[in-house]
Amino acid sequence: MFTGIIEEIGKIDKIKKSATSMVLSIAAKDILKDVRVGDSISVNGVCLTVTTFTESRFQVDVMPETFEATTLRNLSAGSTVNLERAMAAGGRFGGHFVNGHVDGIGTITKLEQVENAVYVEISTPKELSPYFIMKGSVAIDGTSLTVFGLSDESITVSLIPQTRGDTVLGQKKTGDKVNLECDVMAKYFHRFYEQAQLKKSSKSKISYEYLNQHGFAD
Repeated sequence: MFTGIIEEIGKIDKIKKSATSMVLSIAAKDILKDVRVGDSISVNGVCLTVTTFTESRFQVDVMPETFEATTLRNLSAGSTVNLERAMAAGGRFGGHFVNGHVDGIGTITKLEQVENAVYVEISTPKELSPYFIMKGSVAIDGTSLTVFGLSDESITVSLIPQTRGDTVLGQKKTGDKVNLECDVMAKYFHRFYEQAQLKKSSKSKISYEYLNQHGFAD
C-alpha cells in the first residue's frame, strides 16, 4: 500500500528486456536507506519487488502482465521514474490509498499554464470512466492528485510547482503516456452497486398479483 506522495525521482540505470518482460536497475538514494530484499517500491505507480540492491541502486523484475498493462515497457536507460516506498504502519498519511495496481494507461492531450499551476488533461480508457468523480482522487504515475475536470473520455488535474519539481509529471509533454490508478473506494463502490443491480434484476417477477391476474390464485 502506498500514499501517492512521491519520495524521490530515480533514473533507469540498466534494462534487460525480452519480448514481454524485463529487469530494471534503478539508481536512487533516499529510498535505499532502509531497503531490504522483498520490499515493495512503487515505480511510476507500479508496485514492484526489490530483488537486489546496493547503496546507489536497486533491481526489480517486470513480469509479462505488468509489462503489457503499464507504461514501464516504454522506459529506456536514462529515463526518470517516480519512486515511493510502501507506507509504514503508523506513518504520516498525506495522499490517498494507492495499491500500485495500474488500471489503465492515459495519454496527455493538453498542458496549460494557469498562474502558478499547470492544468493537465489526460485522455482515459472508456472503461475507467465510472471510477472518476469531480474532486475525487487518482494516482497518475503513482502521484496522488485530485480530479477537477471530467468528461466521459478525459480527466483534468492541476500540478502545483512543488509537484512539478518533485515528480516526473513536471517533465511530461503532450502525447506522453501515463499510468492511471483509480481510487480504490470508487472501484469498490461501483462493484457493490453492480452486484446490487444484478440481484435486483434477477429477482423473480412472479408475485401474488401476477398469479391472480393470470388465473393461478384463488
